[in-house]
Parts: sequence; C-alpha cells; structure tokens
Amino acid sequence: MTRTASEALSPADAIRVAVSTVIFTLRRLPGSDAFQVVLPLVRRTRDPHEGQWALPGGWLDATEGLAAAASRTLGETTGLSPSYLEQLYAFGAVDRSPTRVVSIVYWALLRADEITDSTVENVSWFDAASLPSLAFDHNEIVEYALWRLRNKVGYSRIAHGLLADEFTLADLREVYEAILGRRLDPANFRRQVENSGTLIPTDRFRTGSHRPARLYRYNQDVELADRGPLDARD
Repeated sequence: MTRTASEALSPADAIRVAVSTVIFTLRRLPGSDAFQVVLPLVRRTRDPHEGQWALPGGWLDATEGLAAAASRTLGETTGLSPSYLEQLYAFGAVDRSPTRVVSIVYWALLRADEITDSTVENVSWFDAASLPSLAFDHNEIVEYALWRLRNKVGYSRIAHGLLADEFTLADLREVYEAILGRRLDPANFRRQVENSGTLIPTDRFRTGSHRPARLYRYNQDVELADRGPLDARD
C-alpha cells in the first residue's frame, strides 16, 4: 500500500538505527608461531536471538554522531578502545530483524597491547574465519569486514593498526599472512614493502636468540587507509 506524505507513520512502521562494530585483532594459535585474526562477540541476554552471539553495538543516540556512537557502544559492551575505526557499510534488509532496523556498521583494529585484562560479562573472543551461527545477519557482516580487511592490506598501511609502533619485517609479514590466510615469500615481501615508501627504518634492532633484526616504523605522513574526501566525517 502506498502511503501519502500526509499520513503519519505508526510505531510499528518506525525504523530504528543501530550502530555495530566488527573489531579485529591478532592472537597466536596455541602451540604455534602463527597468528589468527580474532574478534570479540557479545552473548545476547534477551530476545530476539537470546543466548546467541552477536557483534557489539547499540542504538544510535539522537544527540551523537555515528563514529561517537560506535566508540561508545564498543566501550559499553566490551570495554575496548581501538586504535583504528572506520565506517564499513549500512545493512538494512527488511527481514534482518523482527522490527525494521538499519545498522550502521564500523570495523576496527586493535593492537595486542590495547586489549585489557579485565573480563567483561557475556564477551568472548572467536576465530574470525570459523564463527558459530550469529544473531541477525552478523555472519554476513563479519564476512564482508574480512573481505574489506584483506583487500585494504594490499594497498594501504592498514596493518599498522595491528602492530606496535616499532616492528621487524618478520612481524609485519606475520600480520599479512594472518590476514590473507597464506604464507608469503620473505624475500619478495621484504622487497615489496621496502619499495612501498610507507616504512622508515630506525637505528634500533631486536636482539635475542636469532640474528638481530632491524626495527621499522610506519611513515606517519601516509594514512592508514585512504577514505577519500569524507575521511573526517561520520
């Protein structure tokens, strides 16, 4: 039925706006030197989908911007504050929720040293490539966020969002391998990243049981990722 402009929407017709975040970090696999991409999920305590895992998020407040809402809801649900936060996509399929909800989804990167030891109720970490059945369309959202991450790592310095300020080329290669899900040739990788113009060698080395490895840092004049003319907006 077509509704004229003069007809008011009933409460059942109202569209609500939510903000959710896919937040990625890296953890070493048990008994291995390899990393895996992991993310925190929140167990729902009410219907719909009570008891299922879901992305952290909440309702958009009428007085705040989208990025502010993403940061706030992340803090409230997980206690985390990521180093990198970017708007991913808007998900608004009619049948994605019992009531009409449009979700503005952000994705974020978290360094290992930014993960707090405090345990937040109803929050657990999962392998991003092997998730259970999530509430709503959140499996689809995570899959899209992973695709975005794998694509951006090839043409931006997005991996820096998962690294300490200074790192070895082996550290950086491990991040790429975890994101792409495959091994990379060390010699080819070194040549490519050294020619990229995004890395600055320091005069410091990491020493230990192996040959000392030079530490690098990212060129801060190069953005983590080019988000275009709307970069400063929500």
